[in-house]
Amino acid sequence: MVQTAPSFFFSAALIALAYLIGSIPFAVVVSKLMGLQDPRSYGSKNPGATNVLRTGNKAAAALTLLGDAAKGWFALWLAQTLAPGLPWTAYALVALAVFLGHLYPVFLGFKGGKGVATALGILLAIHPGLALATAATWVIIAVFTRYSSLAALVAAFFAPVYYLFGSGVAWYAQGPVGIALAVISLLLFYRHRANIGRLLSGKESRIGSKKK
Repeated sequence: MVQTAPSFFFSAALIALAYLIGSIPFAVVVSKLMGLQDPRSYGSKNPGATNVLRTGNKAAAALTLLGDAAKGWFALWLAQTLAPGLPWTAYALVALAVFLGHLYPVFLGFKGGKGVATALGILLAIHPGLALATAATWVIIAVFTRYSSLAALVAAFFAPVYYLFGSGVAWYAQGPVGIALAVISLLLFYRHRANIGRLLSGKESRIGSKKK
């Protein structure tokens, strides 16, 4: 049976839905459910897993990480499930939409997290091997430097590189998806611009440091 591409309006609806999924602020939801402070009130004030970890509650940080990653994966999985014939351009836009939802969530006045976990979920949906290679890069840098931001930046740089050079070996790269990954990488660098400044000045906090 030949699969037909979904209509423009259906594709647009999937992209909009992906943005709303990305807007779910798991750091805030988890913190509230576990009786913790709003992550926007301490540390980096970033609603993300790394900042939640500053409370010392590793379970809350882990749940935040899983939630943020899951929404990136779920948005793409849902798009593929509801529209098996979705063009690669629309698929790439779904990936961008869920990522932008995390960065600029409608539920938090468009002030969201930095997107590392959500980007990982997107990579997992594209190909598990791509997510594994990128996550391994993050872990290696994080373990040796204890700088989450530096690990994120290095992993963000290599994700589209892995996607390009892994094509024909573990997966087949698609132009629109490659462009989407490059844009996500650039957005990650942009969202970490303050961290880059602190890294250069030696003032960046390390993983596991307590909130003040």
